Amino acid sequence: MSKRRINKVAVIGSGIMGSGIACHFANIGAEVLLLDIVPRELTDKEKKKGLTLDDKQVRNRIVNQSLQDAIKSKPAPLYHKDFANRITTGNLEDDISKVSDVDWIIEVVVERLDIKKQVFENLEKHRKEGTLITSNTSGIPIHMMSEGRSEDFQKHFCGTHFFNPPRYLELFEIIPGPKTDQEVLDFLNEYGEKFLGKTSIVAKDTPAFIGNRIGIFGIQSLFHQVKEMGLTVEEVDKLTGPVIGRPKSATFRTVDVVGLDTLVHVANGIHKNVPDDEEHDIFELPNFINTMMEKEWLGSKSGQGFYKKIKKEDGSSEILTLDLESMEYRDKKRASFDTLKKTKDIDVVADRFEVLINGDDKAGEFYRKNFGAMFAYVSKRIPEITDELYKIDDAMKAGFGWEHGPFEIWDAIGVKKGIELIKDLGKEPAAWVNEMIETGVDSFYDVREGNTYYYGIPEKTHIKIPGQESYILLDNIRESKEVFKNKGVVVEDLGDGILNVEFRSKMNSVGGDVLAGINKAIDIAEKSYDGLVIANEGKNFSVGANVGMIFMMAVEQEYDELNAAVKYFQDTCMRLRYSSIPTVVAPHGMTLGGGCEMTLHADRVVASAESYIGLVEFGVGVIPGGGGSKEMTVRAQDLFEKGDVELNTLREHFLTIGMAKVSTSAYEAFDTNILKPGKDIIIVNKNRRIKEAKKVALMMAEQGYTRPIERTDIKVLGKQALGAFLVGTDQMQAGNYISEHDKKIANKLAWVMAGGDLSEPQQVSEQYLLDLEREAFLSLCGERKTLERLQHMIQKNKPLRN
Repeated sequence: MSKRRINKVAVIGSGIMGSGIACHFANIGAEVLLLDIVPRELTDKEKKKGLTLDDKQVRNRIVNQSLQDAIKSKPAPLYHKDFANRITTGNLEDDISKVSDVDWIIEVVVERLDIKKQVFENLEKHRKEGTLITSNTSGIPIHMMSEGRSEDFQKHFCGTHFFNPPRYLELFEIIPGPKTDQEVLDFLNEYGEKFLGKTSIVAKDTPAFIGNRIGIFGIQSLFHQVKEMGLTVEEVDKLTGPVIGRPKSATFRTVDVVGLDTLVHVANGIHKNVPDDEEHDIFELPNFINTMMEKEWLGSKSGQGFYKKIKKEDGSSEILTLDLESMEYRDKKRASFDTLKKTKDIDVVADRFEVLINGDDKAGEFYRKNFGAMFAYVSKRIPEITDELYKIDDAMKAGFGWEHGPFEIWDAIGVKKGIELIKDLGKEPAAWVNEMIETGVDSFYDVREGNTYYYGIPEKTHIKIPGQESYILLDNIRESKEVFKNKGVVVEDLGDGILNVEFRSKMNSVGGDVLAGINKAIDIAEKSYDGLVIANEGKNFSVGANVGMIFMMAVEQEYDELNAAVKYFQDTCMRLRYSSIPTVVAPHGMTLGGGCEMTLHADRVVASAESYIGLVEFGVGVIPGGGGSKEMTVRAQDLFEKGDVELNTLREHFLTIGMAKVSTSAYEAFDTNILKPGKDIIIVNKNRRIKEAKKVALMMAEQGYTRPIERTDIKVLGKQALGAFLVGTDQMQAGNYISEHDKKIANKLAWVMAGGDLSEPQQVSEQYLLDLEREAFLSLCGERKTLERLQHMIQKNKPLRN
């Protein structure tokens, strides 16, 4: 990789995508210049103020309004609201010369070739030689945009296609032009992975590139299949959601969120530009889509699409569904299939596919047709859109949120079985698939020594996927590097003297097996290893404690057993803090309740930027009982020593628990003192977490890690804090802001964090606070309201969270 540095970025165009891209570069610390056009007319508001078209606030109105709209949108495009300060706005007339000072110019204007070419002509007058310049087009041929530009421009020009929203969707397609330097492609490929946290894929300059070509085919194929099989909107979303490892929004809800007009624009572009595609007719819009476009039923942006939210007379909301036969909205219908019921106890998604395609109901027929059509299509897109099959899988996983790409699903079903599905549709796979089988190769992927290999078509053998040296993939080493295993965890040897504890419980909830696994891992590491990492590759790090276990003990009034279980949790967290080897926790996604408590007690944290961390036990009527209440008290007192106002600081930490605050990114967890600046690390690419956590554990061991001394110097404020908190909860209840039960929970937390009703401030030990915490937790478990909340969460199959 070259020594090129990206310190300043210019984003041209401030629409939804432009502002989103600008925000994500701000997220990673870059200085961003966001430019857009100058308005040609004054608004009524501007006229009333006596402004003219020459006033700066008018000239920057479009860009400023667009950026503010983006910042206010949900989900938030910024990791932290303060990162907006890294973005400077301007317009393309007054400020275009400023692009001479940036390292990368990204064009994100309207999808019209003539306008893009005009923008590039103006940019080239100010761009300095060697500056990267790319287009975020989703389909316009790259070679057409750079025609007529200078040699240096063309050498440094290519497509860089972000998916919307840029912060959250991980696909980053890089599309070379005819004269793009290889150094530029190599740089962008690594930059996207390492700095932007993306799955970078170098694609060919073909219509819709890789992600949208395959993704839109899949959606269009479904549109036609719906009519053919007489499926409802609800049925399709049931069949194409989490059961097959796809987002909850599945198909039709996803189209509503993205916007039907966006999908139609891309589908029409593909239909127009791929006349020789064997599935060309699939990209032709069915009648019901044309009707929706005519009526402007575009989805969320227009208030209705495949679903429509209405207000009922009693003020409540209701979701209606579009009937694709009558084109009228109706009440939602429950979708149920016997085939899906057979997969209920199959936790691993890949293991469900074989069951699904063998179903003897409409669901089984759907999957056979759907997978067969997809397998045939992707096989024939090689080498048209890419030479490497793994790039198609990566694109669908990173751009569309699929847990498994088409070739991975095909492998799970069996390559020969997949060929049968294709032929049952009267289709044929690409010739190379049959040739692969004939040579004795029966899988598209292979795992060897912790690395994934894909089938290289020209080479007729498996080839190592490049770039894996940056990651540790637990899926690839779990069996070969297993050191210990129980129902809740697998402990793996990461090499170089570092162990990893991987949660394998349902939803990665924390129960007895997980705690036993952590303790066993610490025992092993203290005896024979140098450090311990706690990380997994689940959808979320951990969604909290095992609610069912707590509920059953509480209902049966088995308080001795419950006390022992809670103490075991506390002791386990304290072992993470006070073991003789360094411990590093690497959270990602939801890290709630017990998952957060473990994070709080590790020596170091290496968090994915997309970590949503918080102590949420108040939601089920208890306080954090695994050391979380104690730890927030400790962290508050540590700020006392820095001169913070003691009662105010303690109150802030009290409210973090009492309001069940959950960070919307790892960066926000610094605000709540759950993560510590200068100590804990944030990684934008979540796939790099485990390797980075291993590095941190190794570094601590090599520097001479010594077991910390357990603390007995924690200053608690006693009655001074307890009185203030109790007055506050009284006022909150009197104002009807909290219920009587909520007040009871808050008062129990106040008792713990104040250190009880001590007559004056004094120093206590961590164990003193843990005992108070456990006593308060147990007393709340006996409350009827708490039991009702726990039972409700069990019925909803939810973790211990708000």
